Amino acid sequence: MDPDLLKQGPREAPEPLTAEERTSRKGMKTAGGGIAAGGIGLAKAGFLGKFLIYLFLWNGVRTAFLLGGWIGLLVIAAVIVAFVYYRKQRQAAAS
Repeated sequence: MDPDLLKQGPREAPEPLTAEERTSRKGMKTAGGGIAAGGIGLAKAGFLGKFLIYLFLWNGVRTAFLLGGWIGLLVIAAVIVAFVYYRKQRQAAAS
């Protein structure tokens, strides 16, 4: 032990912090605001939406493969091709 601490003798323990004091001490509000601001910035730049679309597509393709193997992937591909064809036809009719 440190001899200086032994010379000081016993001391009173500090009062424990309340939940509010712990939260404010750790800066959780600041961290939450930073995360929200980062998410808003990513959404404005379009990165967040692209990531979520990629994530949903990947999970959909993976689930289709697990459920139906190659047949499930062919069904997904057919749905995508049908959507693109329908959209082209709709744009051509609007012009």
